[in-house]
Amino acid sequence: AYLERISRYNPVYNAIVSRVEDDVLFAQARAADEELSSGSYRGWMHGMPHAIKDLANAKGLTTSWGSPIFADTIADQDDLHVARIRAQGAIFIGKTNTPEFGLGSQSYNPVHGVTGNAYDPSLTAGGSSGGAACGMATHMLPTADGSDMMGSLRNPGAFNNVIGFRPSQGRVPSLPSDDLFYHQLATDGPMGRNVEDTIRLLLTMAGYDPRSPLSLTDKLPPYDDFRPANLSGYRIGWMGDYDGYLPTEPGLLELCQKALAGINEAGGVVETCKPDYDMAQLWQTWLTFRHWALGAARELYDNPEMRKQLKPELVWEIEGSFDLPASRVADAGVDRADWYRALLSLFESYDILALPTAQVFPFSKDVHWPKTVNGREMDTYHRWMEVVIGGTLSGLPVINLPAGFDPAGRPMGMQFIGRMGEDQRVLE
Repeated sequence: AYLERISRYNPVYNAIVSRVEDDVLFAQARAADEELSSGSYRGWMHGMPHAIKDLANAKGLTTSWGSPIFADTIADQDDLHVARIRAQGAIFIGKTNTPEFGLGSQSYNPVHGVTGNAYDPSLTAGGSSGGAACGMATHMLPTADGSDMMGSLRNPGAFNNVIGFRPSQGRVPSLPSDDLFYHQLATDGPMGRNVEDTIRLLLTMAGYDPRSPLSLTDKLPPYDDFRPANLSGYRIGWMGDYDGYLPTEPGLLELCQKALAGINEAGGVVETCKPDYDMAQLWQTWLTFRHWALGAARELYDNPEMRKQLKPELVWEIEGSFDLPASRVADAGVDRADWYRALLSLFESYDILALPTAQVFPFSKDVHWPKTVNGREMDTYHRWMEVVIGGTLSGLPVINLPAGFDPAGRPMGMQFIGRMGEDQRVLE
């Protein structure tokens, strides 16, 4: 049934790429049935179709990164979270589309093309987990894995009216990885059409691994131990647009506040708050870490033929790492720590913090990135997504929950940020 739906709708949305042949998949499905008949049950995903985000390796499938440089690369092993999904019995039917190298919250690339929004395929699905979110929202996939460096689980979740969860740093180890200790900006995580599916996929992907020394050693409880939060007296700190610092498309904040009013009616207490922090400094901190991290792609840049095939945004990021002094990285580390402490101070008054997931509603998929937001010029290709960097730089667990639709039917979501390590409470 899923394959029939993919054949019908994927040509419209272009969410799933590098499809495995149907006869191969049916053979795997028959084998899964035979295992069940013989009393062998791998787990909750036994026989479930699943597509891995095309930034991660699944053995035997192409990992293109959306780049013509790697378009024909076949993975010879699973990444850790992929192996864990496979071990639960999932059948990998292909990959989900992403931006080239995962850069930018718009899932287009020269290898597989652009992914459309689940609610209007002429609009963007967001990114970089755009194919994952769209594929799930259109019911071409039951659940989806993704990754998040700059809102890549959260923004496409908001743009496609599904859930995207960025776990606490270290909750889902990223292996293999060359760097085991330093910037810790990105993490893999789950997406779901409902909270239960999101929790179950997180439990599959999460867990300590000694090869990842900063992975969390505590273990999340089984799904049946999760309970809905009691909202009576529950205190939510609404950070909004950081007191006017962030430009937002008209109607967006009002939509989120309307959704928060429903929490008020359920007994929650919503109050406006603002971190004691210079938000302009946070952006400079982000740029430093972003350039530093993406400077690892210098090898591609130094090859003239490969450089011609790189998107301009990646070239800009790599060049931003040139002559980046260690003192600037060290200062950014202190600034990042101060940001964490600023949020920690807010948690003395609030159980959870909230703000929009994006600053604009889904826009035309023919537009690579918005050049202005509410009259304010965007000076970089990712400035319009500045609202997500606070969650990334804090390392805290952040969930995108659907907030509703604007009059044009475009979805929007809200981020809810919890205390370090309290992934269960955020999901509850």
